[in-house]
Amino acid sequence: MTYDPTGHLLLTPIDKEAPDRVRRLRELGLGERPDPAFDEFAQRLAEVTGAPFSMVNFIDENRQFFAGLHTPGGSHSGSDLGAAAAGASGVGRFMARDHGYCPHVVVRRKALVLEDVCDYPRFAGNPVVDEIGIRSYMGAPLIDRTGVALGTICVVDTDVRPWGRSGLETIKQMAAELVEQIHRREDGRF
Repeated sequence: MTYDPTGHLLLTPIDKEAPDRVRRLRELGLGERPDPAFDEFAQRLAEVTGAPFSMVNFIDENRQFFAGLHTPGGSHSGSDLGAAAAGASGVGRFMARDHGYCPHVVVRRKALVLEDVCDYPRFAGNPVVDEIGIRSYMGAPLIDRTGVALGTICVVDTDVRPWGRSGLETIKQMAAELVEQIHRREDGRF
């Protein structure tokens, strides 16, 4: 778990299911390499929501991996998002587990909509706000048939976004669609 410099605000949730998630991701062959089908899904997610950035994110004990990634410029370098914010070209496929909001979605097992992250003290202190300039976030968990939260799908913007109830319903529907795609893949029907 990670606390802010004052030691008072929990920034990264405790994730007791991480070992089960890692085991299940390995069974499914997910979370280790980019996947063109997930990149296509992320692009469609960005189009449907109108968001400039979208991800299919699998999370282990230490990091987040964007197996599917859409950025405005289409750049998907191998660097992490922190390095991208520091001036490296492109948004990368990796991010520390204590950055961003997806770890909260996985632990909560519920969708999360933050129209302006700065409105929420718990989330405003996240490193992605200052390092990358994230101002709004919307994500939903990918809970598979075994009950494991594998990761998330999410969209982010550097501007405040009024996602609203329709955005929430859209992200949840698309998460269910991707879980079904993962199940078809596991069953060999993909």
